[in-house]
Amino acid sequence: MALLRRVATVGGYTMVSRVLGFMREIMTASALGAGYTSDAFFVALRLPNLFRTLFAEGAFSAAFVPLFSGMVAKEGRTTAMRFAQDTFSALLLALIVFLILGEVFTPAILHVVAPGFDADPAHFRLTVELTRITFPYLVFISLASFQGGLLNAVDKFAATAATSILLNLFIIAALLHHPVTGQTLCWAVTAAGVAQCLWLAWACRREGLRLGLPRLHVTPELRRLLRIMLPGVFGAGATQINLAVSTAIASLAPVGSVSYLAYADRLNQLPLGVVGVAVATAILPTLSRHIRKGEDSAALHTQNRGLELALLLTLPAAVALLLESHAILHVLFQRGHFGPHQVAEVAPTLSAYAFGLPAFVLIKVVVTGFLARQDTLTPVKVAVATMVANLVLTVSLGLYSGLAHVGIALATSTAGWINALSLIAISARRGHFTLDARCRRSLPRILLAAVGMGGALIGFQSLLQPMLDAPHLVVRLVALGCLVGGGMAVFAVLCIVFGVAHPRELKRMLARRGGAQVSPAATP
Repeated sequence: MALLRRVATVGGYTMVSRVLGFMREIMTASALGAGYTSDAFFVALRLPNLFRTLFAEGAFSAAFVPLFSGMVAKEGRTTAMRFAQDTFSALLLALIVFLILGEVFTPAILHVVAPGFDADPAHFRLTVELTRITFPYLVFISLASFQGGLLNAVDKFAATAATSILLNLFIIAALLHHPVTGQTLCWAVTAAGVAQCLWLAWACRREGLRLGLPRLHVTPELRRLLRIMLPGVFGAGATQINLAVSTAIASLAPVGSVSYLAYADRLNQLPLGVVGVAVATAILPTLSRHIRKGEDSAALHTQNRGLELALLLTLPAAVALLLESHAILHVLFQRGHFGPHQVAEVAPTLSAYAFGLPAFVLIKVVVTGFLARQDTLTPVKVAVATMVANLVLTVSLGLYSGLAHVGIALATSTAGWINALSLIAISARRGHFTLDARCRRSLPRILLAAVGMGGALIGFQSLLQPMLDAPHLVVRLVALGCLVGGGMAVFAVLCIVFGVAHPRELKRMLARRGGAQVSPAATP
């Protein structure tokens, strides 16, 4: 298995998407700032994304991909595609029903998701209007997620990874239209969902994965999928549920708090999406096949390499966001309606999220072991406990400590660590996961290299501060580029010095063919 190559494929396209998303957020911040309209827009965007993560990318795909991958390996693609057709029909029917209910009961949903908006009827009406515009996005992106799961299950990752680029392009196009309104942005979101669905439908047909609209057959395999999926509604979407709780509490805080959290979360999602989602997406089909065939040592090797690679790429990003949040926001975001006050509010929020970034990535990677074994109940139990902890922490830190949105972000990160460490402990106790010799040797060295990079960043910033505060944007961008590039260079050098990775090994991993298999002994 060319794990690094697969992660590079998914991560590369995801990186393009996240960079475009980063540009999108810069433009949104400049156009809307942090106020009533931006708060309403982010809540409207949060709802379909929450349900999409729970029912499509989360529970549904997490349950479907292992079943479909195992069926392809044991019974062939023809039998697996019959199962996929029945699943597609059931998903489409459920989404249509859910869309109708969502459109009718939008006000009731918002009373729960954003209770603080009730105090201002005009603000609440605007949020209802924007949410009803974006709700159809749930249908199209869920169908796209299902088709992406099909492609991933047959080891075709590029088209799926490129899908999210379309959403950012559509929103950026809407932001170029003046005047920028919440309605314009929300219509762009829904149009992007249609484009994403059509793009992946074409990609599936190109790979011979043709999905029609046959009559729904409730087969034993479909019943099994539903049994596996239902608990996973909470298990696979724990992070999104916690973010929804954070949004609800933030709506009770001063105006702009929802937007501050959204801007900080977008920056935090850049490494989370590029690394966490990429690694988890790359290892799930292979891990499912290993477990289905009883290849326990190969499965353990796959998980260890996924964990090692995830932390190698995540820890330096977390340290950089933790230490340089103000510099990043000052250089990239401070313009238009996003001024120094907004920078000062978002910077500590981003640092609080960065504290939990490694945990969020660990959840993505570790939970694949449970999903590959078709065990969604255990992540559910952990998720419920995490949600309770998150609610208590969010109320305590967000409403009663005086930290407001910063406390909410810190609570989310702490809950993420509780979730990640609990999943690791349970998996280890069951004998499904343990750190191999290579991981035990490399992880402390990765941490040490990240800490060393953090020290270097502090020194670089003190030298570059006059340029970071310069009146000309080009000068500030050059300074920020030097700061980030210098940190990356220091981390890379320290990794080589500490023996974390050797350039020849990385070259060998990239050279492997996508379908090649690596035995547990192939890599020391």
